[in-house]
Amino acid sequence: MIAVGKPAPDFTAPAFFEGKFVSVRLSEYLGKWVILCFYPGDFTFV
Repeated sequence: MIAVGKPAPDFTAPAFFEGKFVSVRLSEYLGKWVILCFYPGDFTFV
């Protein structure tokens, strides 16, 4: 179960990096600080 203060599960997500779309895996950043931003209403009229 996902909970505040617990490690996030590994996942892969699409990203736009250096002018192209790539897949990013959370485990690639193990041992580094990571900020995850999620905003589902992007590009909507909500």
